[in-house]
Amino acid sequence: MTTDSTKSDAELWDERYRESHRIWSGKPNAALVREVEGLAPGRALDLGCGEGADAVWLAREGWQVTATDISRVALDRAAEHAADAGVADRIDWQFHDLGVSFPEGEYDLVSAQFLHSMGDLPREEILRRAAAAVAPGGVLLIVGHAGFPAWKHDHADMELPTTDEVLASLELPAGQWDVLLSEEHERIQNDPDGNPTTRTDNALKVRRR
Repeated sequence: MTTDSTKSDAELWDERYRESHRIWSGKPNAALVREVEGLAPGRALDLGCGEGADAVWLAREGWQVTATDISRVALDRAAEHAADAGVADRIDWQFHDLGVSFPEGEYDLVSAQFLHSMGDLPREEILRRAAAAVAPGGVLLIVGHAGFPAWKHDHADMELPTTDEVLASLELPAGQWDVLLSEEHERIQNDPDGNPTTRTDNALKVRRR
């Protein structure tokens, strides 16, 4: 997808979501489910929530969720998903361009799943703010792509850092955090023609002491 430099990131993402009735699977990210199951439900922050699958899953698991996205089109769809799932009262949907504004409060879980963007996203700054929003004893979970799909040749200068690079960029104070997970993992994703392919992603999970 080519980008129009005269349009804001919010406008670009709204256009992306309007391309089809639904652009994501409607299922929660597998890494989120795997890493959150077993945690005591509390307050959760979902950064870049898209059409709301992760937030709805968290709400079903007993979490009180604040979910944010840069696309109002996505947020409207997410709210409909939550209403259909019967968890609308457990999710606060908020519009944020995370490079400009950030949800207030402290959270027991802050989740950033595939926080990549077509525009100029200050990702490191956003993730440092995400870490600052984690309550004592809480968890920050960052999941991202570790490589580009085989069918995509125009990478538009998007950087895909390793978990070590992400950890270093967080600039966490020494002795105040524990690294619970730092690894790459594979998953199956269909290509544009519907053929299954293998993608490599990575996950970093840290807990504030």
